[in-house]
Amino acid sequence: MSSTLPVGADGFARPDQRPRVTMNNPPPERKARSGAGTDVVFALITKGAALLTLVVLIAILASLVVGAWPAISHFGLGFLTSAKWDPVKQEFGGLVMIYGTLVTSLIALAIAVPVSFGIALFLTELAPAWLKRPLGTAVELLAAIPSIVYGMWGLLVFAPILSTYVQQPLQRWFGDWPILGSLFAGPPVGIGILSAGIILAIMIIPYIASVMRDVFEVTPALLKESAYGLGATTWEVVYKVVLPYTKAGVIGGIMLGLGRALGETMAVTFVIGNMNQLNSISVFEAANSITSALANEFAEAAPGLHQASLLYLGLVLFFITFVVLALSKVLLSKLAKGEGTRT
Repeated sequence: MSSTLPVGADGFARPDQRPRVTMNNPPPERKARSGAGTDVVFALITKGAALLTLVVLIAILASLVVGAWPAISHFGLGFLTSAKWDPVKQEFGGLVMIYGTLVTSLIALAIAVPVSFGIALFLTELAPAWLKRPLGTAVELLAAIPSIVYGMWGLLVFAPILSTYVQQPLQRWFGDWPILGSLFAGPPVGIGILSAGIILAIMIIPYIASVMRDVFEVTPALLKESAYGLGATTWEVVYKVVLPYTKAGVIGGIMLGLGRALGETMAVTFVIGNMNQLNSISVFEAANSITSALANEFAEAAPGLHQASLLYLGLVLFFITFVVLALSKVLLSKLAKGEGTRT
């Protein structure tokens, strides 16, 4: 390429005239992109992965319905309100297991959510730099411990401690009280609903705390620094800035922990007592849960109503998990609609 710039009589280039451009070599032609086929293949693979998840979910649900159909047709919805469980007489009801599953999971959430929130708040706002990484790693390592180890530790170590230092003192102090006496009654062995709930809380704390810590860290520093600059305390920054910004992630972490608690099997089997009774409201009484009943009886269950009833319990657990997920989605949508309405 060469160009000639017009020059005036004074020897300077004249800006009012365009330079003449002579093209010696034309620019090379651009070839069409050849990645369109790759994009199509990638889109098909991702769509297939999503559809495969949906197909597996439907297949699991269908297999549960087919396996549980003899019990569904025989007992109907009365299965959910009956506390009888007698394989000899072929009388089955899932109320005891459903009650144990829900109560232990609620106890676990009541303990784990505040503790996890405190851990996440300390790691993101208060902990010195040298302590954040080792403490965060230690919390995450709790999730790597097998559930059977938690169960053995709960049975051999935690249950005697709970019986000696919690259950027996509570029974001495409140044994004659009308409601509290019934709530703390039971043989002082440290095994029951409360023990299972505490073990579940220890197991789900790493999941909830890790998710809360991660979502707290994505809060823009400018928002927090602005709040601090206006004189807000650490709690006010967390309550009015961090939590509103990360509420979806926080609720997601709590739902993750709840799902873990609802589906835990071996740890609960060790410490819940595995007794099908619903005669007391005591948190120290031995009870049963859906997962522990499935673990204890499914291998020896005879084909027929017994096996179908156990699959019916699995279907109920599937439904409970679905309801919890649906309620969390509804809560998130209501929170999203309520944004900006406060003055």
